[in-house]
This record gives sequence, C-alpha cells and structure tokens, in this order.
Amino acid sequence: MKVTFLGTGTSQGVPVINCFCPVCTSLDYRDKRLRTSILIQNHRHNVVVDCGPDFRQQALVNRMNRLDAIVFTHEHKDHVGGLDEIRPFNFQQKSDIPVYASNRVINHLKMEYPYIFTEYQYPGIPKIDIREIDGSPFEIMGISFTPIEVFHHKLPVWGYRINDFTYITDANLIKEEEKRKIHGTKTLVLNALQIAPHISHFNLEQALAMVDELQPEVAYFTHISHRLGLHQEISDALPANVHLAYDGLTLNI
Repeated sequence: MKVTFLGTGTSQGVPVINCFCPVCTSLDYRDKRLRTSILIQNHRHNVVVDCGPDFRQQALVNRMNRLDAIVFTHEHKDHVGGLDEIRPFNFQQKSDIPVYASNRVINHLKMEYPYIFTEYQYPGIPKIDIREIDGSPFEIMGISFTPIEVFHHKLPVWGYRINDFTYITDANLIKEEEKRKIHGTKTLVLNALQIAPHISHFNLEQALAMVDELQPEVAYFTHISHRLGLHQEISDALPANVHLAYDGLTLNI
C-alpha cells in the first residue's frame, strides 16, 4: 500500500497574483503546493482523503485512472470544493463513487451541492453513494480506517489511522483519549500551518511538540502556508525524523 500527497498547501496566507515573496518566486518544486489531500493506493484501488478545489489538476498530474472512494475530514471549502470534478470517473467507471463523511459534513454537502441530492437527477451530475462515518473503524477496498477526532478551533475534524500510518490535518487540539489511538504509529502526518500561532491550526512549534509527545518513527508536516517559509530552509532546521511533505511525495505504508 502507498500514500501520495496530492496537495500539501492551503489558501491561508497565499499572496495575491504577481506576488514577489520568496515562496512565490521559488524555483523549488516543493514550494508549489496545491490544497491538502492524499491518495491511498491498495493494489488497483484508489481512495482519496479530501477532494478540494485543485482535485482535477491533482488527478491529471498524478495520472489517476480510477477513483474508488472519497473520505472527508471536514466540510471546509478547501477540502470539499472539488466534488463536482469526480464526474469523469463516474462516466469511465459507470458507477457511483462512495463518499465517507460525518453526518455534519453530509448535511453541508447537501447545501453546497444541492443538485447532487435532488429527486430529479439531471444528466451528467456527480453520482455519489453516501456512507456516514460515526467514529467507528471502517474498511474500504481492504484499507482499514480508524477515525481520530481532532479539533480545528471548535470544529470537530476526522483524522485517520491506517495501519501504522496516521493522517491529521486542520487541527490545533487532540484530546488524550484520541492520542491513545495514535500511539504506536510509525508514520505521522500532521498540519503545521506557519511559524506564528494560529487560532485553529498547529503552528510549527506546536506540531514539533506533538511529534515529540507521540513519538512516531517519522513525521511529515502538511497543510503548509506561505507563512511557514521555504521548504529547504525549514527542512534544514527540523529534527532528523521530521520532514515537510510536498506535492507528489509518495510513501510506502
């Protein structure tokens, strides 16, 4: 099984067009970050965690030839804004795409994409099969997911543990009982938005402290804004077992 980072960035802290900040002008491909998402591949099956506004570009760049399921962490636009772009997979596979989400996220999708859920199904709309997540472990195509509840300020967000790999984005609080689900993880992915403190995300210092507490073998930071700085400069200052993720990075898990 392998995981590919489709995107490791965020719209927060992204400057306007024609900005000449160091990140915008960097020639390092690792500084070019699309909205945060991962692709989990198990044999021929592809499962995406979050489907943001950059999903079409991510699917093309990574040559995704099928989509077997989408798993959502929460309902913010940078994580659900690409749902309409799954239609080519509907056409190609001639099937609905299973979508796994909490009840709250499902209700948000109904407001965001009402045409998907209307009684009259207009030809060509995205076709999905809703599967509600209630916090219990679940399985998709032989991939076992254990939900981990974290908090994005006051908003509950799902992180997921898959075997010895744990993926958490958009968090600034993990309660003790949820940390117990993470213990023993070999690879931890955690959001690290920027250097300065933030109301709803771990900053770099807080993310490093969480890695030190949870003690994975290796950690990768994602959901990175321009305010964190250049990939190479930040990487040079990190502990040996901590890395910045970048778009296109693939891990075997």
